[in-house]
Amino acid sequence: MKLLNKGERVKNTYVPPKKSFKQKMIDVYHYRWFYLMFFPVFTSLLVFHYFPIYGIKYAFTDYTPFTEPTFVGFANFEYLFSSKRFWQAFRNTIELSFIKLVLGMVFSVGLALLIDEVRSVNFRKLTQTIVYIPHFISWVVVASIFTLFLSPQSGMVNAILTALGHEPIYFLASDSWWRVVFYLLNLWKETGWGTIIYIAALAGVDQEMYEAATIDGAGHLQRVWYISIPAISVTILTVFILNLAKVLNLFDSVFVLQNDSVIKSSDVIGTYVYRLGITSADYGVSTAAGLFKSVISLVLITIANWLSKKIKGEGILG
Repeated sequence: MKLLNKGERVKNTYVPPKKSFKQKMIDVYHYRWFYLMFFPVFTSLLVFHYFPIYGIKYAFTDYTPFTEPTFVGFANFEYLFSSKRFWQAFRNTIELSFIKLVLGMVFSVGLALLIDEVRSVNFRKLTQTIVYIPHFISWVVVASIFTLFLSPQSGMVNAILTALGHEPIYFLASDSWWRVVFYLLNLWKETGWGTIIYIAALAGVDQEMYEAATIDGAGHLQRVWYISIPAISVTILTVFILNLAKVLNLFDSVFVLQNDSVIKSSDVIGTYVYRLGITSADYGVSTAAGLFKSVISLVLITIANWLSKKIKGEGILG
Protein backbone atom coordinates (compact mmCIF):
# COMPACT_ATOMS: atom_id res chain seq x y z
CA MET A 1 0.00 0.00 0.00
CA LYS A 2 1.46 3.34 -1.04
CA LEU A 3 2.03 5.79 1.78
CA LEU A 4 1.11 9.41 1.14
CA ASN A 5 3.71 12.11 1.50
CA LYS A 6 2.90 15.38 3.17
CA GLY A 7 1.23 17.79 0.82
CA GLU A 8 0.32 15.06 -1.71
CA ARG A 9 -3.07 15.37 -3.40
CA VAL A 10 -5.44 12.43 -3.18
CA LYS A 11 -8.71 12.52 -5.09
CA ASN A 12 -8.35 16.28 -5.57
CA THR A 13 -8.17 16.81 -1.78
CA TYR A 14 -5.19 18.57 -0.30
CA VAL A 15 -3.78 16.99 2.87
CA PRO A 16 -1.98 19.74 4.80
CA PRO A 17 1.19 18.84 6.70
CA LYS A 18 0.87 18.42 10.44
CA LYS A 19 2.08 21.36 12.50
CA SER A 20 4.61 20.92 15.26
CA PHE A 21 3.78 21.84 18.85
CA LYS A 22 6.01 24.91 18.54
CA GLN A 23 4.15 26.08 15.44
CA LYS A 24 0.81 25.57 17.19
CA MET A 25 1.98 27.73 20.10
CA ILE A 26 3.09 30.40 17.64
CA ASP A 27 -0.40 30.35 16.09
CA VAL A 28 -2.00 30.65 19.53
CA TYR A 29 0.17 33.66 20.33
CA HIS A 30 -0.62 35.19 16.96
CA TYR A 31 -4.35 34.97 17.60
CA ARG A 32 -4.10 35.74 21.34
CA TRP A 33 -6.47 38.71 21.21
CA PHE A 34 -9.18 36.60 19.61
CA TYR A 35 -8.80 34.02 22.38
CA LEU A 36 -8.92 36.81 24.94
CA MET A 37 -12.20 38.12 23.50
CA PHE A 38 -13.62 34.59 23.43
CA PHE A 39 -12.69 33.88 27.07
CA PRO A 40 -15.60 35.80 28.73
CA VAL A 41 -18.08 34.08 26.39
CA PHE A 42 -16.55 30.68 27.13
CA THR A 43 -16.63 31.36 30.88
CA SER A 44 -20.26 32.47 30.73
CA LEU A 45 -21.13 29.35 28.76
CA LEU A 46 -19.55 27.13 31.39
CA VAL A 47 -21.01 28.93 34.41
CA PHE A 48 -24.57 29.37 33.17
CA HIS A 49 -25.04 26.41 30.82
CA TYR A 50 -22.73 23.52 31.70
CA PHE A 51 -22.06 23.75 35.45
CA PRO A 52 -25.82 23.85 36.27
CA ILE A 53 -26.17 20.41 34.64
CA TYR A 54 -24.79 19.04 37.91
CA GLY A 55 -28.04 20.15 39.57
CA ILE A 56 -30.12 17.69 37.53
CA LYS A 57 -29.72 15.23 40.38
CA TYR A 58 -32.07 17.35 42.50
CA ALA A 59 -34.93 16.44 40.15
CA PHE A 60 -34.87 13.01 41.80
CA THR A 61 -34.67 14.26 45.38
CA ASP A 62 -36.85 15.95 47.96
CA TYR A 63 -34.73 19.03 48.58
CA THR A 64 -35.25 22.46 50.09
CA PRO A 65 -32.64 24.89 51.44
CA PHE A 66 -33.55 23.77 54.97
CA THR A 67 -33.28 20.00 54.51
CA GLU A 68 -30.78 17.49 53.23
CA PRO A 69 -31.51 16.03 49.77
CA THR A 70 -33.47 12.78 50.03
CA PHE A 71 -33.65 10.50 47.01
CA VAL A 72 -37.28 10.00 45.95
CA GLY A 73 -36.85 8.57 42.45
CA PHE A 74 -39.52 9.74 40.02
CA ALA A 75 -41.87 11.07 42.71
CA ASN A 76 -41.34 14.68 41.64
CA PHE A 77 -42.27 13.82 38.05
CA GLU A 78 -45.35 11.93 39.24
CA TYR A 79 -46.37 15.03 41.19
CA LEU A 80 -45.88 17.24 38.14
CA PHE A 81 -47.78 14.97 35.78
CA SER A 82 -50.71 14.82 38.19
CA SER A 83 -50.75 18.59 38.73
CA LYS A 84 -53.36 20.62 36.84
CA ARG A 85 -51.27 23.76 37.33
CA PHE A 86 -48.29 22.20 35.53
CA TRP A 87 -50.29 21.04 32.51
CA GLN A 88 -52.02 24.41 32.39
CA ALA A 89 -48.62 26.12 32.32
CA PHE A 90 -47.44 23.69 29.62
CA ARG A 91 -50.53 24.34 27.49
CA ASN A 92 -50.16 28.12 27.94
CA THR A 93 -46.51 27.90 26.92
CA ILE A 94 -47.35 26.09 23.69
CA GLU A 95 -50.26 28.39 22.84
CA LEU A 96 -48.49 31.68 23.61
CA SER A 97 -45.25 30.63 21.91
CA PHE A 98 -46.77 29.28 18.70
CA ILE A 99 -49.20 32.16 18.22
CA LYS A 100 -46.39 34.65 18.95
CA LEU A 101 -44.14 32.80 16.49
CA VAL A 102 -46.70 32.78 13.67
CA LEU A 103 -47.77 36.39 14.20
CA GLY A 104 -44.15 37.51 14.42
CA MET A 105 -43.23 35.81 11.15
CA VAL A 106 -46.28 37.12 9.27
CA PHE A 107 -45.73 40.71 10.39
CA SER A 108 -41.94 40.54 9.92
CA VAL A 109 -42.30 39.28 6.35
CA GLY A 110 -45.00 41.87 5.65
CA LEU A 111 -42.89 44.71 7.04
CA ALA A 112 -39.84 43.53 5.10
CA LEU A 113 -41.88 43.53 1.87
CA LEU A 114 -43.11 47.06 2.60
CA ILE A 115 -39.62 48.38 3.38
CA ASP A 116 -38.29 46.71 0.25
CA GLU A 117 -40.73 48.78 -1.80
CA VAL A 118 -39.35 52.06 -0.46
CA ARG A 119 -37.19 53.65 -3.14
CA SER A 120 -35.71 56.49 -1.07
CA VAL A 121 -32.53 55.18 0.55
CA ASN A 122 -32.59 57.76 3.35
CA PHE A 123 -36.24 57.13 4.16
CA ARG A 124 -35.60 53.38 4.14
CA LYS A 125 -32.71 53.74 6.60
CA LEU A 126 -34.82 55.95 8.86
CA THR A 127 -37.71 53.47 8.77
CA GLN A 128 -35.46 50.53 9.55
CA THR A 129 -33.88 52.38 12.48
CA ILE A 130 -37.26 53.32 13.95
CA VAL A 131 -38.69 49.80 13.76
CA TYR A 132 -35.45 48.20 15.10
CA ILE A 133 -35.17 50.40 18.22
CA PRO A 134 -37.85 48.64 20.36
CA HIS A 135 -35.84 45.39 20.20
CA PHE A 136 -33.10 46.98 22.32
CA ILE A 137 -35.47 48.16 25.07
CA SER A 138 -35.57 45.93 28.15
CA TRP A 139 -38.79 44.04 28.78
CA VAL A 140 -38.87 45.59 32.26
CA VAL A 141 -38.95 49.07 30.72
CA VAL A 142 -41.52 48.02 28.12
CA ALA A 143 -43.80 46.56 30.79
CA SER A 144 -43.47 49.68 32.95
CA ILE A 145 -44.31 52.03 30.08
CA PHE A 146 -47.33 50.12 28.82
CA THR A 147 -48.62 49.47 32.34
CA LEU A 148 -48.87 53.26 32.69
CA PHE A 149 -50.49 53.60 29.26
CA LEU A 150 -53.06 50.88 30.02
CA SER A 151 -53.80 51.87 33.63
CA PRO A 152 -57.58 51.95 34.24
CA GLN A 153 -57.22 55.04 36.46
CA SER A 154 -54.69 57.29 34.70
CA GLY A 155 -53.72 55.48 31.50
CA MET A 156 -53.91 57.29 28.17
CA VAL A 157 -55.79 54.43 26.47
CA ASN A 158 -58.55 54.30 29.08
CA ALA A 159 -58.74 58.10 29.12
CA ILE A 160 -59.60 57.97 25.40
CA LEU A 161 -62.13 55.17 25.96
CA THR A 162 -63.77 57.11 28.78
CA ALA A 163 -63.96 60.23 26.62
CA LEU A 164 -65.73 58.14 23.96
CA GLY A 165 -68.29 56.95 26.53
CA HIS A 166 -66.85 53.48 27.26
CA GLU A 167 -66.10 51.95 30.63
CA PRO A 168 -62.40 51.64 31.62
CA ILE A 169 -60.86 48.28 30.72
CA TYR A 170 -58.44 46.46 33.04
CA PHE A 171 -56.24 45.23 30.22
CA LEU A 172 -53.61 43.51 32.35
CA ALA A 173 -56.11 42.07 34.84
CA SER A 174 -58.41 40.42 32.28
CA ASP A 175 -57.63 36.95 30.94
CA SER A 176 -58.81 37.73 27.42
CA TRP A 177 -57.28 41.21 27.18
CA TRP A 178 -53.97 40.14 28.75
CA ARG A 179 -53.19 37.84 25.83
CA VAL A 180 -54.10 40.52 23.31
CA VAL A 181 -51.73 42.95 25.04
CA PHE A 182 -49.02 40.28 25.20
CA TYR A 183 -49.18 39.57 21.46
CA LEU A 184 -49.29 43.27 20.54
CA LEU A 185 -46.31 44.15 22.72
CA ASN A 186 -44.28 41.28 21.26
CA LEU A 187 -45.13 42.45 17.75
CA TRP A 188 -44.21 46.04 18.58
CA LYS A 189 -40.93 45.04 20.17
CA GLU A 190 -39.66 42.25 17.90
CA THR A 191 -41.22 42.68 14.44
CA GLY A 192 -38.66 45.26 13.31
CA TRP A 193 -35.74 43.12 14.39
CA GLY A 194 -37.24 40.06 12.69
CA THR A 195 -37.33 41.85 9.35
CA ILE A 196 -33.53 42.06 9.08
CA ILE A 197 -33.01 38.61 7.61
CA TYR A 198 -35.96 38.97 5.21
CA ILE A 199 -34.74 42.35 3.94
CA ALA A 200 -31.34 40.75 3.32
CA ALA A 201 -33.00 37.91 1.41
CA LEU A 202 -35.04 40.35 -0.69
CA ALA A 203 -31.88 42.28 -1.53
CA GLY A 204 -30.63 39.19 -3.37
CA VAL A 205 -33.63 38.94 -5.70
CA ASP A 206 -32.73 39.64 -9.33
CA GLN A 207 -34.25 43.01 -10.26
CA GLU A 208 -34.56 41.92 -13.88
CA MET A 209 -37.32 39.55 -12.81
CA TYR A 210 -39.39 42.51 -11.59
CA GLU A 211 -38.70 44.42 -14.79
CA ALA A 212 -39.72 41.44 -16.94
CA ALA A 213 -42.90 40.96 -14.89
CA THR A 214 -43.76 44.65 -15.26
CA ILE A 215 -43.29 44.48 -19.03
CA ASP A 216 -45.59 41.42 -19.13
CA GLY A 217 -48.28 43.46 -17.39
CA ALA A 218 -47.95 42.11 -13.84
CA GLY A 219 -49.34 44.41 -11.17
CA HIS A 220 -47.68 45.37 -7.93
CA LEU A 221 -49.37 42.69 -5.84
CA GLN A 222 -48.70 40.07 -8.50
CA ARG A 223 -44.98 40.87 -8.45
CA VAL A 224 -44.92 40.51 -4.69
CA TRP A 225 -46.93 37.27 -4.71
CA TYR A 226 -45.18 35.54 -7.61
CA ILE A 227 -41.61 36.88 -7.25
CA SER A 228 -40.83 38.33 -3.80
CA ILE A 229 -42.51 35.76 -1.59
CA PRO A 230 -41.28 32.67 -3.52
CA ALA A 231 -37.76 34.15 -3.51
CA ILE A 232 -37.67 34.27 0.30
CA SER A 233 -39.80 31.17 0.97
CA VAL A 234 -36.78 29.05 1.90
CA THR A 235 -35.62 31.79 4.29
CA ILE A 236 -39.07 31.92 5.88
CA LEU A 237 -39.09 28.15 6.41
CA THR A 238 -35.54 28.20 7.78
CA VAL A 239 -36.37 30.92 10.32
CA PHE A 240 -39.54 29.07 11.32
CA ILE A 241 -37.62 25.84 11.86
CA LEU A 242 -34.94 27.55 13.92
CA ASN A 243 -37.55 29.32 16.08
CA LEU A 244 -39.48 26.08 16.51
CA ALA A 245 -36.71 24.79 18.76
CA LYS A 246 -37.15 27.79 21.08
CA VAL A 247 -40.89 27.78 21.64
CA LEU A 248 -40.58 26.71 25.28
CA ASN A 249 -38.04 29.45 26.14
CA LEU A 250 -40.72 31.88 27.25
CA PHE A 251 -40.15 33.83 30.46
CA ASP A 252 -39.14 37.53 30.40
CA SER A 253 -42.03 38.88 28.35
CA VAL A 254 -44.56 36.90 30.41
CA PHE A 255 -43.05 37.46 33.86
CA VAL A 256 -42.98 41.28 33.66
CA LEU A 257 -46.64 41.46 32.58
CA GLN A 258 -47.98 38.71 34.82
CA ASN A 259 -50.09 39.20 37.94
CA ASP A 260 -52.29 37.04 40.17
CA SER A 261 -55.47 38.06 38.34
CA VAL A 262 -54.39 36.43 35.08
CA ILE A 263 -52.23 33.59 36.39
CA LYS A 264 -54.42 30.92 34.78
CA SER A 265 -54.05 32.27 31.26
CA SER A 266 -50.51 33.63 31.55
CA ASP A 267 -48.62 31.05 33.59
CA VAL A 268 -45.94 29.30 31.51
CA ILE A 269 -43.35 26.68 32.38
CA GLY A 270 -40.70 29.32 32.99
CA THR A 271 -42.79 31.25 35.52
CA TYR A 272 -44.07 27.98 37.02
CA VAL A 273 -40.49 26.83 37.66
CA TYR A 274 -39.62 30.28 39.04
CA ARG A 275 -42.45 30.17 41.58
CA LEU A 276 -41.60 26.66 42.70
CA GLY A 277 -37.86 27.23 42.95
CA ILE A 278 -37.53 30.86 44.06
CA THR A 279 -40.81 31.64 45.80
CA SER A 280 -41.66 28.23 47.31
CA ALA A 281 -38.04 26.97 47.59
CA ASP A 282 -39.14 23.53 46.36
CA TYR A 283 -35.99 22.79 44.40
CA GLY A 284 -36.77 19.14 43.74
CA VAL A 285 -40.06 19.70 41.89
CA SER A 286 -38.84 22.87 40.15
CA THR A 287 -35.75 21.05 38.86
CA ALA A 288 -37.94 18.20 37.63
CA ALA A 289 -40.13 20.71 35.77
CA GLY A 290 -37.07 22.35 34.25
CA LEU A 291 -35.68 18.97 33.20
CA PHE A 292 -38.98 18.05 31.56
CA LYS A 293 -38.90 21.35 29.65
CA SER A 294 -35.33 20.61 28.51
CA VAL A 295 -36.33 17.15 27.25
CA ILE A 296 -39.26 18.58 25.27
CA SER A 297 -36.95 21.28 23.87
CA LEU A 298 -34.50 18.56 22.80
CA VAL A 299 -37.32 16.75 20.99
CA LEU A 300 -38.33 19.98 19.23
CA ILE A 301 -34.72 20.66 18.22
CA THR A 302 -34.49 17.13 16.80
CA ILE A 303 -37.71 17.68 14.82
CA ALA A 304 -36.44 21.05 13.61
CA ASN A 305 -33.15 19.47 12.52
CA TRP A 306 -35.04 16.72 10.63
CA LEU A 307 -37.26 19.30 8.90
CA SER A 308 -34.19 21.33 7.98
CA LYS A 309 -32.60 18.28 6.33
CA LYS A 310 -35.79 17.58 4.41
CA ILE A 311 -36.21 21.16 3.19
CA LYS A 312 -32.66 22.51 2.87
CA GLY A 313 -30.71 19.29 2.50
CA GLU A 314 -28.66 20.01 5.62
CA GLY A 315 -29.45 20.06 9.31
CA ILE A 316 -29.11 22.99 11.70
CA LEU A 317 -27.00 20.76 13.96
CA GLY A 318 -24.72 19.58 11.17
